[in-house]
Amino acid sequence: MLRDFEHALTANGRKSYIFETRLHGKTLRLTIGDVLSWPLAKAQEEASRLKVLTDQGIDPRQLEKERKLAEAAKKQKERLQEITFNEVWNEYIDKRRSLWSEHHLKDHIRVVHAGRNTRKRSDKLTVPGVLAPFINRPLHSITSDCVIQWAKAESSRGTQARLGLRLLRTFLSWRMNHAIYKEIVTTNAAQSKTAQESLGKPKTKDDVLQREQLPAWFQAVRQVQNPVISAYLQILLLTGARREELAHLKWEDCDFQWNSLTIRDKVEGNRTIPLTPYVSHLLGHLPRRNQWVFSSPTAASGRLIEPNKQHNKICSMIGVDVSLHGLCRSFATLSEWVETPAGIAAQIQGHKPQDVRGKHYIRRPLDLLRVWHTRIESWILEQAGVVFVPDQAGLQMVK
Repeated sequence: MLRDFEHALTANGRKSYIFETRLHGKTLRLTIGDVLSWPLAKAQEEASRLKVLTDQGIDPRQLEKERKLAEAAKKQKERLQEITFNEVWNEYIDKRRSLWSEHHLKDHIRVVHAGRNTRKRSDKLTVPGVLAPFINRPLHSITSDCVIQWAKAESSRGTQARLGLRLLRTFLSWRMNHAIYKEIVTTNAAQSKTAQESLGKPKTKDDVLQREQLPAWFQAVRQVQNPVISAYLQILLLTGARREELAHLKWEDCDFQWNSLTIRDKVEGNRTIPLTPYVSHLLGHLPRRNQWVFSSPTAASGRLIEPNKQHNKICSMIGVDVSLHGLCRSFATLSEWVETPAGIAAQIQGHKPQDVRGKHYIRRPLDLLRVWHTRIESWILEQAGVVFVPDQAGLQMVK
């Protein structure tokens, strides 16, 4: 039935055409539209359409709701087809950055850097990050074939490309579990074996300080004018800690009374290792500017950020090729000269036990670790020609 209720006013005060019928034993009233916008013939046609639906037991309101949902889904799909890799990558970083180390965060920023900016100390332009080719691409267009072509193009810089592929693979896995973005693509394009093969396998790194290189290395490091960097590099070698673990050391983590260091282990959360005499001496002479042991008055974070540049200069000067992580390997390697049990050196460095006995039965107290750790430190200093007298806090280089 179509009725023009002159006295039936809508919320805006206008007369409207009303469709009225019964559906499932109940009265159904629907507003078609106001009389000024709807010609009578058009309103009657709409009423007839609604009557056909209700005669079939279909509620026009539910049908309209489903139509709007379908239209919204269509628009959402069209929007997702337009969304770019860069938009989602930035959202990914914002949501995950609190879980990452500063170094890991920088990796994510560096691999998508557009590049071609002027360098501070050179006329050459900066090189784009390995994932820069994806920046403006629609996210849905990053398929396995696309990643394979990218891998072939970036194969000349294998190390960075392999890093980029790992970060991309993790990012796409996150996207596949996202409430919205999982609708774009349901597969991880970065899991392509062909792409991995194009980039080759990483070579096993074996850079370590040899016993005969210790005197030259210590002499050069101890001559560094910045005491924070000098101490950091020496302690990195003498504890076998990872570079970021040591860089995040706070004064509250140093117990000079009971001679222990609490390191924020990237695997286990925290681990406590001995504070050996020479390391304690180095820490005792550092400035206490803020909460960080290895502080920096120029860094925004207040702590040492990039000691690698200074260490590279030292290695170039003395003719060795050792990375900061190579110092960790050096600790593990040099500890064998004093026949340190492998499990003890591994525990000091925060490496998980590999055997059943080590995992489930052996629990070494700090005092036991201290015996061996002090022995390792004393042997390294002896080989380096460094004479350290803890009682007198004296320190000198033996020529």
